[in-house]
Amino acid sequence: MEFAGLPLHPLVVHAAVVLTPMAVVLVVAFAIRPRHRWLTRWPTAVITAGALVSVWVARLSGDALTESRPELEQLVRTHQERGELLSLLMVVFAVLTAAGVWFLGGPSVLVSGRGARASRAAVLDKVLPAVLVLAAVVVLVLVVLVGDSGSRAVWG
Repeated sequence: MEFAGLPLHPLVVHAAVVLTPMAVVLVVAFAIRPRHRWLTRWPTAVITAGALVSVWVARLSGDALTESRPELEQLVRTHQERGELLSLLMVVFAVLTAAGVWFLGGPSVLVSGRGARASRAAVLDKVLPAVLVLAAVVVLVLVVLVGDSGSRAVWG
């Protein structure tokens, strides 16, 4: 996969490296600050979806780059394995985030009270935020490891 004669992977990987930590920060804020969920709900959903797409495009373009240049395969093996794991974990993270956006409620700061949302399931109010924070930490650690192994493969 190429864009303007350049391999697509080094271009799109930057979107994954920016959007994934942004999604992590938003998900953690959404999970631990019920008072601000009315404000962070949609940005969290949109940025997480963007991170998911960018990670998958990075994975697919990386696979295509490795196929087109087999001499790179040994050099990027660790990076590729970690990238595959990240792409799968991002699906889980996105599903958990969607569940949080859908099920978790929160008060509104508006005087009228508009925008307030009751939780859809009381037990999820306790469990889901903790699971979201844990998943966010795992995704953040893994995106750092993937980026580190990729930069070591390229820059030594």
